[in-house]
Parts: sequence; C-alpha cells; structure tokens
Amino acid sequence: QVQVVESGGGLVQAGGSLRLSCAASGRTFSTYYMGWFRQAPGKEREFVAHISGDGGRTDYADSVKGRFTISRENAKNTVYLQMNTMKPEDTAVYYCAPGPYPYVDPGRIPEEYGYWGQGTQVTVSS
Repeated sequence: QVQVVESGGGLVQAGGSLRLSCAASGRTFSTYYMGWFRQAPGKEREFVAHISGDGGRTDYADSVKGRFTISRENAKNTVYLQMNTMKPEDTAVYYCAPGPYPYVDPGRIPEEYGYWGQGTQVTVSS
C-alpha cells in the first residue's frame, strides 16, 4: 500500500512563494504519475498539476499555469510543488496522490487517483 505525506504548507503574503513536498512510500514510485490537488473550504477538490513518472510530462490547471511548477526526485520518492506569485485564491488544503496504475496518465479527475494523504494547509493573505 502506498502512503504519502505532504509538508511545506504555511502562511504567506500575496505575491510570496512556498514549496510543498510529498514523500511517498513504495519501491515503484518512479513508474507512477503523481498529482497535486487542493480543496478550499466549501469547495470540491480540484486538480492543480501532475507529473509523469520520469518527470518528462507535466500538466497544470489554467489557474496556476506560469506560477506553479511541479517536479520530482525519484531517488528520494518525493514530488514537489513550487508556488510563486501566490494569490489569496490559492488558499486551500493541498494534497498529493499517485495515479492508480504504473505509466498510466490519470488525467485531472481526483477520483482517478488513490492513497490520499492528510494534506498541508496553505494560506495566502492579501
């Protein structure tokens, strides 16, 4: 069973930056897409970004494109989300999750991912 642990959240002013980390267990980490999602109070969980197992393919939600960067370090079983030029609307709990099958692009739908962690709170003040 895969386990993921998110970290790096906190309080930041608008225009600032944060880097989130997601540590995952499992010897086949490098074969799975990894996704970042977020959920604001009263809203559904939404896709932020994902990255292929080898890091060669990425996808971003329009709302974060050009401001956020997803990357991974397979030797450390870790995926990152660098968030720059942050806005108050980025405030949410951020989650990471692996895709369900090796090498398969799970797309942007949260239900296609599995093994959610507890998330990390990100708050952007105006």
